[in-house]
Amino acid sequence: MDLEKRLPQTAPATTEESGSLRASDADRDRTADILREAMAEGRLTAEEHADRIEGVYRAKTLGELEPLIADLPAAHSRTGGPSSGSAPAPAPGRPSPGAVPPVADENLVAVLSGSVRKGRWRVGRRTHAYAIFGSVEIDLSEAIFEQRQVVIKAVAVFGSVEIRVPENVSLRGSGAGVLGSFEVDTLDSAEQDAPVVFVDGAAIFGTVEARPKRGKLVRDLHRRLRGHLGR
Repeated sequence: MDLEKRLPQTAPATTEESGSLRASDADRDRTADILREAMAEGRLTAEEHADRIEGVYRAKTLGELEPLIADLPAAHSRTGGPSSGSAPAPAPGRPSPGAVPPVADENLVAVLSGSVRKGRWRVGRRTHAYAIFGSVEIDLSEAIFEQRQVVIKAVAVFGSVEIRVPENVSLRGSGAGVLGSFEVDTLDSAEQDAPVVFVDGAAIFGTVEARPKRGKLVRDLHRRLRGHLGR
């Protein structure tokens, strides 16, 4: 008997069959990211966003996820959409050589006091924060990014440095805790060319903490970056 006749013939998966595939947690998270961006851009009301998010976490298949974002541009502009299983390349672990100068654009110092940087402000390529028996708070959730690579050096001596970033940038960090705590929550943006915030430094009898600020997004991220970089 011919070998080809003995083997079972398998037809390629149809669109209907692929829609019945079970959704993963990553598929749900990508869909939720698209919905969050749509609400930030004003495409969805808070009520519509809440209804669709509820549908995202009830969905069991890819076919149930797709209608939730079918009317949103981001669902069509992202390669493969939520069902592709693809993700952007992770952000680098450290700044590119020469991308960030050694001299700080801004210094935030708190000695027996507090220092806060938040609201609408232009983030330089390098910011230094020193908390000595005091506290420094850096909130980037409404900041204007003009560079793709930003370094924050944080040093806490019997004090604390708290850093918050929007969800659609990447966050990296490395530092030391000496009888203290140095914590950076790694974050990968869904945007391929989003800024990367690198946090380094040390916590000596103190704390340094860098985390995403949930629900906060930098709007029109790529358009703004292209404008500042002359693209």
